[in-house]
Order: sequence, then C-alpha cells, then structure tokens
Amino acid sequence: MGARPALPLLLLLLACRGAPGGANLSQDDSQPWTSDETVVAGGTVVLKCQVKDHEDSSLQWSNPAQQTLYFGEKRALRDNRIQLVRSTPHELSISISKVALADEGEYTCSIFTMPVRTAKSLVTVLGIPQKPIITGYKSSLREKETTTLSCQSSGSKPAAQLTWRKGDQELHGEPTRVQEDPNDTPTAKIRPDPPHPREGQKLLLHCEGRGNPVPQQYLWEKEGSVPPLKMTQESALIFPFLNKSDSGTYGCTATSNMGSYKAYYTLNVNDPSPVPSSSSTYHAIIGGIVAFIVFLLLILLIFLGHYLIRHKGTYLTHEAKGSDDAPDADTAIINAEGGQSGGDDKKEYFI
Repeated sequence: MGARPALPLLLLLLACRGAPGGANLSQDDSQPWTSDETVVAGGTVVLKCQVKDHEDSSLQWSNPAQQTLYFGEKRALRDNRIQLVRSTPHELSISISKVALADEGEYTCSIFTMPVRTAKSLVTVLGIPQKPIITGYKSSLREKETTTLSCQSSGSKPAAQLTWRKGDQELHGEPTRVQEDPNDTPTAKIRPDPPHPREGQKLLLHCEGRGNPVPQQYLWEKEGSVPPLKMTQESALIFPFLNKSDSGTYGCTATSNMGSYKAYYTLNVNDPSPVPSSSSTYHAIIGGIVAFIVFLLLILLIFLGHYLIRHKGTYLTHEAKGSDDAPDADTAIINAEGGQSGGDDKKEYFI
C-alpha cells in the first residue's frame, strides 16, 4: 500500500525534465537557426539557415556590414564569389568562395515575420602563413665567427610556430615573438607600356598590386567578353600586336588573403604613327631656303630705299655749267647759252 504513490511521483519528475525542451521547440517555430563556421583563407564556406515555420515569408542572408547578400533566391549583392546553394521556404543556403580575412565576421539570417526574427553565424577565417624569410646572413663566416639569423613569416592567423632545423636536427633559439601584422586590404592600378599605344605596337598592361600581404593572384577581364581573359600569378597582360578590335575597358582583380580589389583601364588603340617620307623632308628644306632668300631681299630693298632718300637732289644740270665764273648775271646767261653743244641755231622766217 505504501509503495503505490511512487509511480505517479516518478512520472511527474519525468514530465518536469522533458518540459523545457519540448516547450522550447513549440514556443517559436518561426525562429531561424544556423551555425558558426571556420574556413581557411582561399577556401569556400557554406552558410546554411533553416526555419520550421516560415509564415509565408522568405529568408535573407546579410554580411557583417549589413549588406543583403540574398533574399530568397534573389541575388542582392554583385559579388561573383557568393552563390546560391539552396532556396526553399524552409532553408536558404549560400556559399562564399575564395574567402579572405576581410570576410571574417558575423553573418545574419533574417525572416521578416511579425516581429522580425534573426540568427547569427560567426565566420572565422584562418590565415595561411607565407613562406618564411631568413635574414642576418651576409657572407661566408670564418671559424669561430658568430652571426644571428632571424626567421620571419607573415599572414598567418593564428600566429604560426617557427622551428629551426639543421638537417633532421631541431635547433633551439630564442622564443618566437608574435607581432601583429599591419594587414590591409589590397589595392591595384593598371599601367600601360607604352603609355599611348598605337595599332601594330606591342602593349603590356601591368596590374600593380599593393597591400600587406602583397596580392598573389590576378584575374584579367574585358567588359563584354566571357569568359575571363587570364588568371595568373603574373600581373601583366600582353598584346603582341595591337589592332582596333582590342579597344575596350579592361579590369584587373588583385587578390590576397585580406581580400580583393578591381582596377579598370580603358584602352583606345590609336592609328599607326605616320612615317615621314624623304620627299616631304626635301620640300621642307627647299621652303626654308626660299624663305631665307626672301628675307634677305626685303632687307636689301629697305637699305636701298633709305640710301636713295638721303641722296635725292644732289645733281647739277648742264645749264648751270659756266655760270660759276661769270662776273655778272648777263655774262652768266651768255656763257650758259654759248656752252650748249651740238645744238642747231634756230631761225625764224616771215612770209
């Protein structure tokens, strides 16, 4: 008789233990859920958001800057790295490829019910350490001389562990010192060589990437051309022989662990440069000589006119000859008339 009350008490305890979980599931079926993700820089991460009761509303993914990536199956941000994986009333999954350190942060999944419900997904990006660089070695050492070698690597997240080895033997030196990298997102600009390209010339477009770390990958594209022209670790795009069809707008995307940057350059292929002919050179020389001669003639005419103006009216007539020695005016007139030579006497006849 005394043992019978134990069974109802046990059932009551089980009911109390199961209540919190059951109440949480049935409390809000419109609450979306997701999970945190970890990815290595350069890899691909998939963000998955699910909801049990969508209430005729669509799910949405936003990045840490609160920019909408996808609303249902509709793309909102023009970033070709972000692609739709699955879109149903109960699930929205997207993928981000070529992940960079700048992509790290909290991503938000939202469903626009009343009220709006959200879920957070923390994406952690691990940086790949770059090739170690050894410094301190300058030249060969003599016996008993000493030197200090330093090994340095950047770009890793978390900090890399550096180990010295001589062959298979591990060496022990000073403890590794961790220093925060002044990482920054990459930048780039396109520099043409030659600066003013013409048809028939060879052209190199240099995509000069800057940043810490320095961009290691370059993607060349031409607007209106599919697929991309070139993806390489070399930053130059080469045109062996330019023609008019090469004109257009070119884009270079420089990518590092910290992100990517796209630079643009508009190429206008000019006509071939004219080659000066020998006949045109000859005509130019002749024209110069003629101009010089005309100039000399003008100078000569100016001097001649000036000379004539200064000596005008300085001559003597024949009529004045003999009048200088005459004692009086009558004698001067007689001498002047008598001095005329070769003249015939004039005779008058009256009829």
